[in-house]
Amino acid sequence: MATGEVVVPVWALSTEPEADPVLAGKDSLTAERLAELRTVLATMADTPVVTLEAHDVPLHLDRREGLRLDQASPLASQLALLIRNTPKVTADADGETLYRMVVPAKVARQFGAGLVKPMVAKSGHGVFTPLLGKSGIVAHSSFVPVTGSAAGKAGMGLGAAGAMTVAAPLVLAAVAAGLTMHAEKKRADALDNMTRLLDKLHNDALANERDALNGCVDAIEKATSILLDRGRVGASLGLDSAAHAISTATSKAEARLTRWRSKLAQIGGSPVELSVLKETFTGIDEPGGEFRAQLEIAALAIALKKRVLVLQAVEHAQSNEGNVFQNFTQALRTDQARVTNLESGITELLTALSEIRLDRSHGVRDIVFRAGEVDKLLAASYRIRAIASGVDTGIDLADVKIDIVQEQDGSVVVFPAQAA
Repeated sequence: MATGEVVVPVWALSTEPEADPVLAGKDSLTAERLAELRTVLATMADTPVVTLEAHDVPLHLDRREGLRLDQASPLASQLALLIRNTPKVTADADGETLYRMVVPAKVARQFGAGLVKPMVAKSGHGVFTPLLGKSGIVAHSSFVPVTGSAAGKAGMGLGAAGAMTVAAPLVLAAVAAGLTMHAEKKRADALDNMTRLLDKLHNDALANERDALNGCVDAIEKATSILLDRGRVGASLGLDSAAHAISTATSKAEARLTRWRSKLAQIGGSPVELSVLKETFTGIDEPGGEFRAQLEIAALAIALKKRVLVLQAVEHAQSNEGNVFQNFTQALRTDQARVTNLESGITELLTALSEIRLDRSHGVRDIVFRAGEVDKLLAASYRIRAIASGVDTGIDLADVKIDIVQEQDGSVVVFPAQAA
């Protein structure tokens, strides 16, 4: 092994006992080879299989976007149990370690296709790849399969048995925490956009919709903490009323989408006058128009609905610990189709709107087309075409990564799930 090369231990975790014909006999792997083997594992295994890597904590890591869980939490204790069974697997066993769980796309589809999509961090915070650790860029490291009995100190031979570790509670807790933080990041972004728009619009009705949704956050936050600590959610938390408010907002977004689709179908593929388009999509040609505010309300409702879905799935899974992951995925699939359809429907609408051809007004007095009107039409055309910029089509489902920092006191910080 080259001097200074980074060694990254990697576990293969399964939710049930599973044969392992892939990792056995591998002394070390490149990042590309590991990605290929994850795909093979997901294809061949009957139960969900993920990998867990151990990295040095990146320099200047901002942890504010993460979810902090106490050392007594199930996720922290399950992670500690895994590490105790594979002693001295990191370069600094007494320090802090970043664990990256990577869930193959096939498995990601099982626990909620559409719940995790690529995000662009506007603030520059969070965890990024490649990771910059004490020994350099992790992208140039060797990934070494480890097991409890064969593990040694990082930088030395770690053994090559690479056997599966059955760790259903660890997988469940990590997936649930990563998904809920991903949805929370989307909610925070939507709320920020919504607030800026309403400051310009002074629309009381939309402000009331926003406030009703934002009022659900306290109950969701409490329920998240309780469920991830394996507690029980009681009626006193108000989660039921929050879920009802979110469902109402989701229904309102679906009704708006249906109306928008109908109006768009009436326009067809013909050029349309800007005035006609604005009658249906109020403020579509303005950066802070009502139509865009309604889109942000929908985004806020969708993000909150995703958080509630994950909480309900965790609660359902914990009620039957014998098959936690199967219950978790079943609960997610039950309701996620409606959320996914709403999100994809809005994406299709925005794409269609961006392709509309604007025409000048053809009124009796519009014989002469003035230069100012030309500029106005062009500006509106550019704004409408840009309306679908940055929209994620969600066509290609990627692997999902969940980063977990284990701190010196044994507590953990879980970062939002991201497309790997």
